[in-house]
Amino acid sequence: MTVAVAAFGTFVAALTACGAGGPGHSDPQPGGEATRSGAGSRDSRVVPGVGARLLKRIPANSRQVVAVYGEGKDSADSTVVLYAKQGATWQRVRSWPAHNGKKGWTLDHHEGDRRSPVGVFSLTDAGGVLKDPGAALPYTQDRSIAAPHWWAKSHWHDFDYVIAIDYNRVKGTPPNNPTRPQGQAKGGSIWLHMDHGSGTSACVSMSKQAMEYLLRTLDPERHPVVVMGDKADLAG
Repeated sequence: MTVAVAAFGTFVAALTACGAGGPGHSDPQPGGEATRSGAGSRDSRVVPGVGARLLKRIPANSRQVVAVYGEGKDSADSTVVLYAKQGATWQRVRSWPAHNGKKGWTLDHHEGDRRSPVGVFSLTDAGGVLKDPGAALPYTQDRSIAAPHWWAKSHWHDFDYVIAIDYNRVKGTPPNNPTRPQGQAKGGSIWLHMDHGSGTSACVSMSKQAMEYLLRTLDPERHPVVVMGDKADLAG
């Protein structure tokens, strides 16, 4: 679903919150394939590895969850798992290796801390430098989304595809809209985007193939959300 919004072409400054600082398939533990209730040790009525504190923040009408399982509080390594709700059960669809903030995770994210925020956030808007790969979410193609070329060359394609995480942003606008309703100090421009092989400033990064799959699969009518954090905070 391509959305052309030329008015947002000057918002390059908003990009520095994600991936700045810069000169597959796997099964996480927890977060493996959900089993039917009573068929194993996991309860498929809940998202594996996610405790009651965050589970209750998943909207009742949400039927797609992108779970980001951080390896540790101070680790930049994580695994992303896509779950889809079938009836009352959550089923694992696919998973991928990923990276998060360079310094790990935080329950109180602020601009420049290089930690990804722990929490549950909706996913409503997408975009990138490349043309729409067949996204179901509203997609804005805009070359101004590109990472600046004064960053290390390994980062230049980070924003070829992005999915905005609805942390301190205005839903229903292009990912590079710089408006931050909670103020600049709370950070923003936190996205799912393409990986450069190491940690980010606060975003979650994955392979191009993973991003293409999510863009084609996440459906606004299924009210997708991301549930993200280090494994200990997710389970808490």
